[in-house]
Amino acid sequence: MNTPAHSLSLAPSPWIDRFAHLVPAGARVLDVAAGSGRHALYFANRGNRVLAVDRDAAMLATFAGASGVEVRTRDLETGTWPFEGESFDAIVVVNYLHRALLPHLLAALAPDGTLLYETFAVGNEAYGRPANPDFLLREGELLDEVRGRLIVVAFEQGLSPDRDRPAVIQRIAAVGRARAWPPPIGR
Repeated sequence: MNTPAHSLSLAPSPWIDRFAHLVPAGARVLDVAAGSGRHALYFANRGNRVLAVDRDAAMLATFAGASGVEVRTRDLETGTWPFEGESFDAIVVVNYLHRALLPHLLAALAPDGTLLYETFAVGNEAYGRPANPDFLLREGELLDEVRGRLIVVAFEQGLSPDRDRPAVIQRIAAVGRARAWPPPIGR
């Protein structure tokens, strides 16, 4: 059976799907640079309350009104952090990097929250865009950002086998230090 291209574009990243269990049902999720809403819709369908933010109002409009999803058009690269005083149980970032946001994201994460982050890394320039070092994570950069603040559940960097084209990526799944970790084994 053929899957329409649009359906594929709305499938969550395999990394996000793999670690979504770290985000409990009912959690408040911030989807940064939400684009077409694939992760916002994915978490809303899992019973989460999602705030999807992107600077492209037209992209957000394609899924505005979806149950469990609030959309806000914001350019996170200019002006002040728009979520001052807000807290999120989970923050999801895929295919986006603006280094100045990293401290804000970590500060907005609940003490027992989940960070799921996946984006391009140095070396990707050999495979296409992005190639600008401003948009490529340096070796171990996500680890360095969360060190001492979050508990790393999983981390990967290198050539990704699970994307539609070769790409060098860096990924992290981490939880707040207030989270009981490792979780107890279920019965």
